[in-house]
Amino acid sequence: MDTDTIGSPDVEGTALFHRTMPFTERLGVEVLRHSRERVVARIAHDETLCTLGGVLHGGVLMSLADATAAVCAYLNLPEGAQGTTTIESRTSFLRTVREGHATASARPLHAGGRVIVVETEIHDDTGRLAAKVTQSQAVLA
Repeated sequence: MDTDTIGSPDVEGTALFHRTMPFTERLGVEVLRHSRERVVARIAHDETLCTLGGVLHGGVLMSLADATAAVCAYLNLPEGAQGTTTIESRTSFLRTVREGHATASARPLHAGGRVIVVETEIHDDTGRLAAKVTQSQAVLA
């Protein structure tokens, strides 16, 4: 995780997430950066989002990754496209997040006319990789 991903919230990006995916507001997702090249969002550790033992639930991490990748794909849509939808997602969990934030950083691997492939990494506050997600988004005409 680059140090430039840490900082104050991106108000415009956070509003975009919450407007287009209301579920992200309920989860408390906060955007730190959004551009065609990279989208960075985080979620604070909260006991109501955890499994036993205070570990952020895998579904919460997957929701963070899916939302972050979806906005990345949206920002890379070809001209005339209306939106995207997830058609495939593969997650590898590497470590738990027990405190602080889980921060997702998504970048496009392929921005085609029919499919956009995005890679997302989720790190904890110490910069350790907690999960890696590769996702395919269908381009909606």
